[in-house]
Amino acid sequence: MITPVILCGGSGTRLWPVSRRAYPKQFVPLLGDETPFQATVRRVAGAPFAPPVIMTACDFRFVVGEQMAAIGAAPGTIVIEPDARNTAPSILAAALSAGEPDALLLVLPADHAMDDAAAFRASVERGARAARAGRIVTFGIVPDRPETGYGYLELPPDAGAVSPLLRFVEKPDAAQAARMIAGGNWLWNAGIFLFSARTMVAAFETHAPEYLAPVRAAVEGARDDLDFRRLASAPWQGLPDLSIDYAVLEKAANLSVVRHEGHWSDLGGWEAVWRESGGTGDQVIAGPRCTAIDCHATLLRSEDPATEVVGIGLSDLMVVATADAVLVADRARSQDVRLAVAALKDRGAPQAEAFLRDHRPWGWSETLALSEAFQVKRIVVKPGGILSLQSHRHRAEHWVVVSGTARVTIGSDVALFGANQSVYVPQGAVHRLENPTDQPMILIEVQTGSYFGEDDITRYEDAYARP
Repeated sequence: MITPVILCGGSGTRLWPVSRRAYPKQFVPLLGDETPFQATVRRVAGAPFAPPVIMTACDFRFVVGEQMAAIGAAPGTIVIEPDARNTAPSILAAALSAGEPDALLLVLPADHAMDDAAAFRASVERGARAARAGRIVTFGIVPDRPETGYGYLELPPDAGAVSPLLRFVEKPDAAQAARMIAGGNWLWNAGIFLFSARTMVAAFETHAPEYLAPVRAAVEGARDDLDFRRLASAPWQGLPDLSIDYAVLEKAANLSVVRHEGHWSDLGGWEAVWRESGGTGDQVIAGPRCTAIDCHATLLRSEDPATEVVGIGLSDLMVVATADAVLVADRARSQDVRLAVAALKDRGAPQAEAFLRDHRPWGWSETLALSEAFQVKRIVVKPGGILSLQSHRHRAEHWVVVSGTARVTIGSDVALFGANQSVYVPQGAVHRLENPTDQPMILIEVQTGSYFGEDDITRYEDAYARP
């Protein structure tokens, strides 16, 4: 069996404003109804794959579990990384946790698009023999254009389906990419790797030994947290922030490449989404709530049910609107959207990283109005969802149930409230909100007071073991 290791802790800044640090692209349905993470899980379901290991951040642990459950996927193991340190420590932690030194691990990003699962399985099985023989196997995609947003793999001129890797080249300029494509012995680097646990640990021992002791300590000090496995935090903090490519692979001599001829995209920007949505030539891709008039080679997208996007006479543009931000950019500058995120972050704009909608393990909340004296939120609690037993020093709360049934605790009093009923939670009162039914519960919360930050929460009990 081959154990998939799915990496899904990234922030996806090049797909802003739909993808943000608080809820990144791998969990957003960019193409159709499923998210890239769900599509990745499906891709490695069934033989020859074991249930996956998911490497993710603490903030996303419940999202991972919910999205896997939504597609009926085997739960596997969800490992919580203490901090984002790029892919090198994550992959070493997976190798050290494998149990059997000869176990094969298949490392995949959670945000790629591949439309032929059978072809992918065939490529993995071709690489498995090399991995069992002590090779670190990478997967290369046959390029169909001189793409500057991808890394490249150089193969020998007479390379077959599985061949040695000569070298990596990271994101060439347009002229260099064109020369590579013309040469015929270059593939796109898919960022997918197959190896035995023994081989990867040995590679770190040789090329990046500084990772071994702290990552091993983080693995050995891991503890169970509900349905998750939380790596020990202290050893993790001083680790170098490097990708597996820079830390190990570019120095290793035992690399092989599997040529994968199936369709692939890393969904690395809005240009890729335009293309994966069927965009070619002058085609306009206009989603729901979008109107294009005399436009060419343009992407129009609205993520907000109340926002209509209209383009007139546009060419080679991407226009993406959410409830609190709008991106308008040249399609050729898709890779530079991250620069906008950095600029927004530098001036303290909340839209750089956060959404108006805040996903929680019990459901989600969304800010509808905010001023110095009040904040209005819509709160949706999923069936069986339980907010923590908590209090606030600086605000009182008024709750109006819109639909469903709420079980409300205030001090020692517990009562049920249905649609069109309301309840007042005084400032400083210990309280809790629950949905005891099998249907979603929706309420409007009006906060009044002097401060509405999320750090004005004192938790006494929490069903989800949050601090």
